Amino acid sequence: MAKYNILMHEMVPEHWLIPVKEEEKILKSLGVTKGQLPKIRKSDPVIKTLEKVKGEIEPGRIIEIVRKSRTSGIAKIYRTVMGE
Repeated sequence: MAKYNILMHEMVPEHWLIPVKEEEKILKSLGVTKGQLPKIRKSDPVIKTLEKVKGEIEPGRIIEIVRKSRTSGIAKIYRTVMGE
């Protein structure tokens, strides 16, 4: 059975690993700390798929999720990767 890339499914929003150099800029623009961001588990299928492309993603890294909507346009949300 062939493996399926869940990031290619139309119902899964885009997920991007934010470069470490840009994390502080994003946090400052949002007016929050990393600990105040919603969390996403390292065991989440999307994170596991991203790791196949980007290599291991350490807890504490920030993921940008881009959701597209016909009514509200584009919304960017951020999550902090947490351990298992």
